[in-house]
Amino acid sequence: MIQRFRLRHLLVTLILLTSFTTAWPWPPSYKDIEGLLVRRADDSTTSSTSNTAKATAKASASAAETATPASKTAKETAKQTAKQTAKQTAKGTAKGTAVATSAAASSNTQAAASSISVNPVLPAGGVNMLTPSALAQTTYYKVGDYVSFAWNYTSLLVTPSKIDVYVSCSANSATYTISNNASFAPTGNVVWDTSPDATGTAPLLTETYTLVIYDAAEAATAVAGPGHLGVSNQLMFGMYIPQKYTPLADWTCAVCSAALSDTERQALKFMFGMCAITVLSFTWFVGGFGALL
Repeated sequence: MIQRFRLRHLLVTLILLTSFTTAWPWPPSYKDIEGLLVRRADDSTTSSTSNTAKATAKASASAAETATPASKTAKETAKQTAKQTAKQTAKGTAKGTAVATSAAASSNTQAAASSISVNPVLPAGGVNMLTPSALAQTTYYKVGDYVSFAWNYTSLLVTPSKIDVYVSCSANSATYTISNNASFAPTGNVVWDTSPDATGTAPLLTETYTLVIYDAAEAATAVAGPGHLGVSNQLMFGMYIPQKYTPLADWTCAVCSAALSDTERQALKFMFGMCAITVLSFTWFVGGFGALL
């Protein structure tokens, strides 16, 4: 009885399953469901893909190793270029800073000089010559030698920033620059090269010359204010051109003469006249004294 029931139950289940499968809306062909099916992964395809990936990785590693020296070289070149650029920039900055500092110092000096209050009754600053000495007589120098001048300042309350020094000669109306825009120092000194190559187109003559010292910020003809450096042109000296040696036997004095000068003739006349008066007076005195006896 139980076996019949199980058999019936199995048949009913098969009939229902067959009816359900027949009634299901299947696609008309296999190609319509091909996209829904997953193909089996082939081992050969996977192996080929793996081999390709390995080859690609090796090529990338080789390319990276090849590119590494070039990359290092590029980095070193970039470092050297950066260092050189930094050095040049530092040098340029240092030069610019030095120029700016010098200009600022000059500007500050001029501003300080202009801000100094000086008593208007005080005299202008002057120059006291040390070489040659101001107390010495006229000094003569030979053309072609080096001539040294040294001086200090007197009554100077406003310090100039630059000094100009030159020599002038009135005989040929020429000026010879010795120092232009020289920095100020409490004791000034210059050396003048009097050789023809240094003096230029105006040759030095056997004449008297004047040394001129003044503030470079002012004109050589400007009148200095109280405490300011005035134009110094007090030192006069001589320059001479040396002559060739002449033996004494061949030398002739161009200004000498054997004749007596007017002064000498008058002196002789006075001397002989006094002698004659003396003799006559003594003779007259002696003659008169004898007559009395």
